[in-house]
Amino acid sequence: MECHGFDEFVRIIAALRAPDGCPWDREQTHSTIAKNMVEEAYEAVHAIEEGDDRHLVEELGDVLLQVVLQAQIGSDDGSFTIDDVVGGISEKIVRRHPHVFGDAEAGTSSEVHATWDRIKRDEKAERGAGLLDEVPSGMPALMQAQTISRKAVSAGFEWETLDDIWEKVHEEIDELKATEPGSAEAAGEIGDLLFTVVNLARKQGIDAETALRATNRKFRARWSAMEAAAAQQGVGIATLSIDEQERLWQQAKERERDQ
Repeated sequence: MECHGFDEFVRIIAALRAPDGCPWDREQTHSTIAKNMVEEAYEAVHAIEEGDDRHLVEELGDVLLQVVLQAQIGSDDGSFTIDDVVGGISEKIVRRHPHVFGDAEAGTSSEVHATWDRIKRDEKAERGAGLLDEVPSGMPALMQAQTISRKAVSAGFEWETLDDIWEKVHEEIDELKATEPGSAEAAGEIGDLLFTVVNLARKQGIDAETALRATNRKFRARWSAMEAAAAQQGVGIATLSIDEQERLWQQAKERERDQ
């Protein structure tokens, strides 16, 4: 297989956007392919979770394609180039790692996070931006809650102890129980409860997004095992009673523990 370096890849994408290039690529704008960036990133994460290195190489290539294509669109518009992108992120990484490229000290991951957040706050202050202004509103809600929470904590807005958050969790549960099921008020209280649980995870050093994704994978695996067990009985999972489904669920859990 012919091997191409990064510079050659940039030239390939430029050729696609050239007047005699690909009609589809020439028509694209930043907006028309914005969703592709998100889709490719999710597919790369899926490959990571599956532990499939060959698939990950492919998906990282697709992510890189989106970066270079967006940069080429910028270059064609005369607004920025791939060199601006690479130069900008290089400067940012050096600036936000003074413990590596400067005289600052950070011996633990938590100290690194504190330094990173402090530098980001200073950068935003210089631009006149609020602490949460640059948290993408289109980010998935769970990830957005984590980001908002972490940024607020970086400014000192934090529960003192884990027990304080547990108290808040129980308070939110009580408030939810007091609402009319399915009402707008109930929806608001569920949101409050979920946000508090995100903080419960953060306080323990647990990434809520990663934790929930792991639970999703676990549920899907157990459900597949249930479907397989039902198929062996010659029936569909939906035709079983809740008690029969629960029995298959417990069997799936048992097999999971035995593995």
